[in-house]
Amino acid sequence: FTLYSRAQARSRVFEYIEGFYNRTRLHSALGYRSPEQYEKLVVT
Repeated sequence: FTLYSRAQARSRVFEYIEGFYNRTRLHSALGYRSPEQYEKLVVT
């Protein structure tokens, strides 16, 4: 893909961080679980 502006690049980075990275990476505050894993644990 091609980025045409700084704003578009910023938007793509934000989408990656919020949409994928923060949802799948392990967080020490959650017992080294991903937010998705922790959410499933708490809900059940």
